Amino acid sequence: MRQTFPTEIIDRVRNGDSCAFAAVVDSFRTSVYNLCYRMLNGNSGDAEDAVQEVFVKVWRNIDKYDERRTFSTWVLSIATNHCIDQIRKRRLPTVEIDETMEEVIPDRIPSPKRIVAEREQAEQVRILLDGLSEVDRAIIILRYWDDLSDREIGSAVGLSEAAVKSRLFRARKQLVGFYRQAQEQAVMEAA
Repeated sequence: MRQTFPTEIIDRVRNGDSCAFAAVVDSFRTSVYNLCYRMLNGNSGDAEDAVQEVFVKVWRNIDKYDERRTFSTWVLSIATNHCIDQIRKRRLPTVEIDETMEEVIPDRIPSPKRIVAEREQAEQVRILLDGLSEVDRAIIILRYWDDLSDREIGSAVGLSEAAVKSRLFRARKQLVGFYRQAQEQAVMEAA
């Protein structure tokens, strides 16, 4: 994701060049879709709608792009903020992680037992992430699924680098607590 996007293409988009904009969409469609899919509870229809809306916002706001930021971070910040807005409007739980890279690019056919285990694990992760605030959830997704740095995450969600570090620490601690609580509950139910 940490790529330098050609400034000449950005300049052409600023001048209304739709072919240059198509290059922007082609370059970032997958990253934006993956982020939207995870933030919008694994609903592919909602994610596809969000991707379209995000790129409309990119087109309309290209003149607001600050070249001191990386272009990819700017695009992902628009996607993140759009998803947070959608979550707040709909009051939906967010982030379902049932699509893994193995499902996108399989290296072998998994056994039915493995498929069930992976789906159960993805559901557990989704439930744990649902316990976080929208911003903390976005920070975790941007760190662990999009592999962004603290600075890039801060830029995407509008926080300082120090605030991102603090919120990452707190969110990870919350996730551990949620996990332990779920494990204790499972043991009690099994007894």
